[in-house]
Amino acid sequence: MPKPLGLWGAYVMGLAFAIGWTPCIGPILAAILAVAASKATVAKGAGLLAVYSLGLGVPFIIAALAVEPFAAFLARFRAHLAHVERVMAAFSCSRGLRSWLASSRSSTAG
Repeated sequence: MPKPLGLWGAYVMGLAFAIGWTPCIGPILAAILAVAASKATVAKGAGLLAVYSLGLGVPFIIAALAVEPFAAFLARFRAHLAHVERVMAAFSCSRGLRSWLASSRSSTAG
């Protein structure tokens, strides 16, 4: 596996990640800040922001700890990937067919 480009590579990845997440996180954070500002005490508002921060940060910590085991699993699983893709394609087609049949029945029934 090739090594990243050092500090500049980390900066570019962080920048790309931030650009992708800003539209998702911005409105939620704004809503939480508005609710926190309306709380009776600063401690209650800080508690809301602390829980938000934990909810945002803990998945990243777990992901960082799971990168190495997942990479090892993926190396072993790669041999079965074509089979999984075929099964999932069949599942997706069957769900689409079921949805199409259900919509055609409902349009002819009414």
